[in-house]
Amino acid sequence: MTRYAMVMDQRRCIGCHSCTIACRTWNELPVDIVYNPVVSQGATGIWPNVHLEFQPMICMHCEHPACVPACPTGASRQDDDGIVWVEPTQCMGCKVCANACPYGARVYNEEEGFMRKCTFCKDRVRVGDQPICVQTCHQKARTFGDLDDPNSEVSQLVNQYYTERVYPELGTDPQIYYIPSRGRGRD
Repeated sequence: MTRYAMVMDQRRCIGCHSCTIACRTWNELPVDIVYNPVVSQGATGIWPNVHLEFQPMICMHCEHPACVPACPTGASRQDDDGIVWVEPTQCMGCKVCANACPYGARVYNEEEGFMRKCTFCKDRVRVGDQPICVQTCHQKARTFGDLDDPNSEVSQLVNQYYTERVYPELGTDPQIYYIPSRGRGRD
């Protein structure tokens, strides 16, 4: 069975925001909505060994998402392959899913009247393409694929490198894995 996941290699991310811009363009997002911001962790180290770390954020497409069962209308959904998404025609904009999401990955669009979030570009993935943020990343800091396929690059990265996930203690089992930048974790 397919289980989609993404690896964010913080050793490679340079904070260029190409992923953010490509996502905004592909999804025709309003000015106030961003699905995948890249945040700076601040400069660390002591001169001359100083570096800046960037953390791309995105919906974690959790294996056990808190947002899906919280939705009173069934608009928040999870496909068999793990992609979490919102059916706009069933969303009443109550924001319960946004309150349930510990990652802040859902945004209410006042003009449209429904919640929006990253869908792993399921429209692209369903036809064999990569999510636009992965395709656009010129540093190759993002890798997307089937975690259940031991031959996939995403599976090999998760099994070969030390990875971290955001708030794993919450039991949502986020499917976004981070390879920490130098100075953190083990290579």
